[in-house]
Amino acid sequence: MVSAIPLIGGIPAGPELLIILLVLVLLFGANKIPKLARSTGQAMGEFKKGREEVEDELKQMQEGDEESAVDADSTVDADEDEELEDLETEKETSA
Repeated sequence: MVSAIPLIGGIPAGPELLIILLVLVLLFGANKIPKLARSTGQAMGEFKKGREEVEDELKQMQEGDEESAVDADSTVDADEDEELEDLETEKETSA
């Protein structure tokens, strides 16, 4: 019986990981690997900061929309109250 070999495996472990590390050392050199890891970490930190800033701006925009909707509702209620008062005064003067 022939078993199928997947083209893409899971996470490399054991011998595969050692081979990958050896290739990295040969390509970049032992001195550049820590610098590469550091710059990757800094880039990830900058990305995280940017994402948090965008999320904060979106939350502020949503809160602003909710507040303006509440303000608009209270303005409509105030206009309705004024109209009711005007109608009541008209009824009193006409009676």
